[in-house]
Amino acid sequence: MLIAGVGNIFLGDDGFGVEVVHRLSTVDLPDSVHVRDYGVSGMHLAFDLLEGYDTTILIDATSRGEVPGTVYVVELDPVTEPAGSIDAHGMQPELVMQLLAMLGGSAGRVLLVGCEPASVTDHIGLSPPVAAAVDAAVRAVLELVEVCDVPGHSR
Repeated sequence: MLIAGVGNIFLGDDGFGVEVVHRLSTVDLPDSVHVRDYGVSGMHLAFDLLEGYDTTILIDATSRGEVPGTVYVVELDPVTEPAGSIDAHGMQPELVMQLLAMLGGSAGRVLLVGCEPASVTDHIGLSPPVAAAVDAAVRAVLELVEVCDVPGHSR
């Protein structure tokens, strides 16, 4: 299992995924669970996904029209065909999955732990509602590790 935090810490709440994986890096997880901060490096994430994970959990600030700080878990549809052109610097999950398909790989089951951002403007630091949602996102990821029955996880 790969747990991937994505986002740009210089754009306020877009740094949500980075903060969540920072907190998860202090948690004792099975050896088969890899927690990584990808920041804005979509290309790096796509290449790491070529290693063949059964489950990928992406953590990102993603606007869905909810109240800022709302945490949700969404299963993403698999991407099997690349788009016509890919921005190698793009970090949106769908672009990373298209790049992965172009490279001939698959991310396995892909879950998104997202948070509704309040502000993605040029500044460092999460807004109060998004900062308050980090612990809920950590709990959501830990629950996913448990229900996905990761080898080495004790119940």
